[in-house]
Amino acid sequence: MLDAERRPGELTPPAPGGPQPQRMDGERRPAPAWAPWTAPVALVAGLVLAALGGLLVDVPALALGAKITSSHTPPGLAIANTFVQDVAFVVAAVYCARLGGRVASAWQFGLRPPASGWRSAAKLIALLLLGFVVLSAAWTAVFHPSEEKLLEKLGSDEGTLLLLLSAGLTCVVAPICEEILFRGFIFAALRNWRGTLPAALITGLLFGGVHAGSAPALDLVPLAVLGFALCLLYQRTGSLYPCIVAHSLNNSIAFAALENWGWQVPVLVVGALAGIWAVVYAAKRIGLIAPETSVVGPAA
Repeated sequence: MLDAERRPGELTPPAPGGPQPQRMDGERRPAPAWAPWTAPVALVAGLVLAALGGLLVDVPALALGAKITSSHTPPGLAIANTFVQDVAFVVAAVYCARLGGRVASAWQFGLRPPASGWRSAAKLIALLLLGFVVLSAAWTAVFHPSEEKLLEKLGSDEGTLLLLLSAGLTCVVAPICEEILFRGFIFAALRNWRGTLPAALITGLLFGGVHAGSAPALDLVPLAVLGFALCLLYQRTGSLYPCIVAHSLNNSIAFAALENWGWQVPVLVVGALAGIWAVVYAAKRIGLIAPETSVVGPAA
């Protein structure tokens, strides 16, 4: 029988040395029992690693004669710094998932197929994006936030190579890495504290706040709402892949809007989704993403 003080979805603790317990997500699939306190640790660690990684990029560049000031970073270096930041998020998430000698597997971060299938997940993605587009349009009409300057900093208008790198970074790399940290780890850990809605709210606020350096201040509220909605999408599908796709589609739409694109929009969308598929395929081929298993390591 289940202990009266244990929440629904938790299994009876095993005997010492036996298989460890698992919680179940909203689709009754195994979910990691990460301690809630590891969520803020992962965020701080990600930001610290991002800053240190930026120094590893910038210091050699300065030694080679690059001109970096507090208000200007050469586009190539800005892309490299942002890429390092995104990778740092993944490193921090994996490190915190392994605290206490745990075994961290890709499926624990939600890197597994949607429980109810891709057709159902696609409908939820479309609904999420439609709602966010409507919210963003209303928010812009009322508050008139300034135009985002991220692509200008990345130098997307300074040549084809920088444009392609900016698109790949914004629409492929960032969605994968940010989703692994925020939905795959932070939300999953906080969910073990007070449940889904408080965890989604906190994660959404953190997701909006971390964009303070790249997005106008007034845009942080819609971004927090997007972060909240992505948490609910993850909870509903039991998979991080729909969140990555939704995140990528949103970034692709925003990228195309800032570039004033027309016919290039579907090209960007298809290219971004193909890029995500290629990354996932490569990760599976080299064993970084393996099939779901039944034991998650030491209990919290």
